[in-house]
Amino acid sequence: QVQLVESGGGLVQPGGSLRLSCAASGSIFSAYSMGWYRQAPGKQRELVAGISRRGSTNYADSVKGRFTISRDNAQNTVYLQMNSLKPEDTAVYYCTAGYSGQTHWGQGTQVTVSS
Repeated sequence: QVQLVESGGGLVQPGGSLRLSCAASGSIFSAYSMGWYRQAPGKQRELVAGISRRGSTNYADSVKGRFTISRDNAQNTVYLQMNSLKPEDTAVYYCTAGYSGQTHWGQGTQVTVSS
């Protein structure tokens, strides 16, 4: 079992940046593939970015070139660097950890992009 705690969300102006962090505990972090999802009001939850155990990454088309996912296995933490933020990036962002067919979710952190 792994526990995930996100942080770093907040209010930012369009064009600004935020870095989300997700601290994991309770299991072998390096064995998990990690990801960030988001859910905006009235919309389905969607994958934003993922990073495998070996460090391979994938991104939603809407965030390519603006967001970067990374992981620090020594710190049991995964990050999402978000640049050039747009109002449509406003959502609750969730961290996930996947292993052997199971996915664990964090509680989410709110990101609001508004002037």
